[in-house]
Amino acid sequence: MFWCRKFNFSALFRDGIGNYFIIAIIGFILTAVLIPFLSVISVALSENGLLAIGQRVHPIFGLIFAIVIYMSIGAFYGIPRAASVAYELGFIQIFSSSIESRLTLLAFSIIFFGLTYVISLNPKKIIDYVGQILTPILLLTLAILFIRAFTVFSYTDMPPAAHYQSNPFLAGFLDGYFTLDAIAALAFGIVIINGLKDKGITDKRNLLRATVIAGVIATIGLTVVYISLAWIGRVMPLSKTPKNGAEILVLASQQLFGFSGNILFGIIVILACLTTCIGLINACARFFNETFPGISYKNYVRIFTFIGLGFANLGLAIILKVAVPLLMFIYPIAIVLVVLSIFQHFFGGSHKMYVYATTVATIFAFYDMLGSFQIKIPVLHHILRLLPMFENGLGWVLPTLIAATIGYFIDYKPRGKSLKKAG
Repeated sequence: MFWCRKFNFSALFRDGIGNYFIIAIIGFILTAVLIPFLSVISVALSENGLLAIGQRVHPIFGLIFAIVIYMSIGAFYGIPRAASVAYELGFIQIFSSSIESRLTLLAFSIIFFGLTYVISLNPKKIIDYVGQILTPILLLTLAILFIRAFTVFSYTDMPPAAHYQSNPFLAGFLDGYFTLDAIAALAFGIVIINGLKDKGITDKRNLLRATVIAGVIATIGLTVVYISLAWIGRVMPLSKTPKNGAEILVLASQQLFGFSGNILFGIIVILACLTTCIGLINACARFFNETFPGISYKNYVRIFTFIGLGFANLGLAIILKVAVPLLMFIYPIAIVLVVLSIFQHFFGGSHKMYVYATTVATIFAFYDMLGSFQIKIPVLHHILRLLPMFENGLGWVLPTLIAATIGYFIDYKPRGKSLKKAG
């Protein structure tokens, strides 16, 4: 379901990964695949999903954090972005850019969201629609592109760009960090879990087992897709540097299949974005229906469908400009909560561990968000830059780890060797 956003990442590797392909893609996979997988597992381990994870810090924080997650990655960002990408990189590629207009976008988005709405109305059938119909078609079209690329394109030596020269693993790791997949997985995780519950898997142990199995399968599939897309971006001959990964795949489809390549790539994009939209609307509607049951699930589906329709018609550029700073603020907090949730399952947790770590991560995330607006506090910036990986956007990692450790051991009881419950 996340693939709608993946068409941008191939440019990271085309941008100069050079002969460090393997080590950089390993770093990328860790943050683009492993952390989202852990996010889904953390949701499965919690009694009330994402809401319960945030409530380990404070009930009000948990509610606000969950709402922000669903509204940002869903209604105000993920849903309209999926439709916009489907239009600009799918529909327009199949037809002609000469027909591109506000009216065409409106007509396309009405059809797109109409189909999304119909499928989303029956949540018990979503897993069947996506798992048995849409995803196999998507995988088939991607497989056609990959197999053709592997038989036509050949690998040649290429010097790495400066971005990858000093530490290609960390560069790939950080590029995967900015895909924002951990946030999406927190929202999507409940779709998988609810789908399994709808199929009769309600026992907690069996539900966790089924979630892990589904996650492992998805992880393997996404890893194959990522490596294939990155390899295409690495070896495809280009006369000029593309603007983004989507343009790379458009050009790859054209080189491999001619005009029919536009149709193939357009189908891939539209199907990927359609599955993304269905999953996000379902996740948002179910969350708000369970949290604020005064409005029915179907009415929430209608609300998020119309919100997505409205925002999609603003255009992709505006959506990205408005949403990215907010997502940069959320992402470190999400990672901290996911890691602590997994840690708690094996070693026990504590309230202070969550509070201290989340507070520190929030402070750093807010400062990074200000930086996205080119706002810097000179004195504070000179102090913070002494932290490891601060210039790479990971300055929060060490202070947050220290804060979590302090909180963990404050709640630790040496005699009983137990910890205060985190909730």
